[in-house]
Amino acid sequence: QVQLVESGGGLVQAGGSLRLSCAASGRTFSTYSMGWFRQAPGKEREFVAAIRWTGASGYYADSVKGRFTISRDNVRNTVYLQMNNLKPEDTAVYYCAATRGSAYYIRLSDYDYWGQGTQVTVSS
Repeated sequence: QVQLVESGGGLVQAGGSLRLSCAASGRTFSTYSMGWFRQAPGKEREFVAAIRWTGASGYYADSVKGRFTISRDNVRNTVYLQMNNLKPEDTAVYYCAATRGSAYYIRLSDYDYWGQGTQVTVSS
């Protein structure tokens, strides 16, 4: 069982930056692959970024590639999403998710555990 708690959301102007954090409970965090998803009002939840349990590199949606960076700290049981050059279309509730496995996972159904989400609002 893994519990996930996101933090770091807020209101930022276009072009600004935010860093989201997702703190995980449990002693087996390092064996989970992690992902970030987002859901804008009236839209379906969509994939943003994923990182394998090794944490060597990330995999990104085209819409955020080059602007967002996913990373993890297996000592602190935390995964991060650094978001730079934010755009109004990045406005959404951001969720982190966890799943056992060693690959990059991009489908909602791939994940077993979800956080409650943190709101990110980007003003123009």
